[in-house]
Amino acid sequence: MTMCRSTQVTDHKCIVIKLGGSMLEGLNESFFDNFKKMQEAGYTIIIVHGGGPAINKALANANVETTTKNGIRVTSSEAIEIVQKTLIGKVNPALTHQLNGAGIQAIGLSGYDGNLLTCSFLNKKEYGFVGNIEEVNTTLLKTVLSAGIIPVVSCFGATVDGTPLNINGDTVASKIALAMAADSLLLVTDTPGIKIADVIQNHVYPEQIEKWIDSGDIYGGMIPKVQAAIACLNEGIPSVQIVSDQLAGTTIQRKEVIA
Repeated sequence: MTMCRSTQVTDHKCIVIKLGGSMLEGLNESFFDNFKKMQEAGYTIIIVHGGGPAINKALANANVETTTKNGIRVTSSEAIEIVQKTLIGKVNPALTHQLNGAGIQAIGLSGYDGNLLTCSFLNKKEYGFVGNIEEVNTTLLKTVLSAGIIPVVSCFGATVDGTPLNINGDTVASKIALAMAADSLLLVTDTPGIKIADVIQNHVYPEQIEKWIDSGDIYGGMIPKVQAAIACLNEGIPSVQIVSDQLAGTTIQRKEVIA
């Protein structure tokens, strides 16, 4: 297991794709076609998914209130069981089924499976049962990938003693990308990239992002996305893309490598 960029030589380039919860019911033929093209080009792919809309609905049905802070869901002791059942019991198998139905061999995983994600509390007083990833079991992911199967990872983990923890999906995707020494991280959302003054930015760099956060042009759920992107760049991942289901949008890179 490791949380560092791997120094092992791999036969294939690796891409981590994070699907936002709002995208899961709207995946279309174009998405699957683009996905297959990446596989045909020799990329191994790991999918990480959220489940915000489904979780919101489940919490509302149970009359459990929920809030977000800095783009992170504050998860109470009442909410964590509902989040767990929704992500692992409903959203993950539904997405895995979609992929298999499109001819893409996939298997659903959570942080519990094979100790995939070992976590600690991010800040229990501030966020409740929300996790900070301490370790990623890269051996498990590489074993699945070597069999030609796509890992589909839900953003849910646990402490070493098994306490369940909800984890921000962008955080899970970035930590897995770093641990796997991925060539790129794609954050797929219902917004096709970073939009400033109603204009999608094709290429941006971290210094711009920091200014836009300070000015309020980047806000809400986009904040953890861009912060995850910058963390990946700092650790050496060449690029992070915030894209639509067409897999096109904003590319975030170091300033010196932007053409």
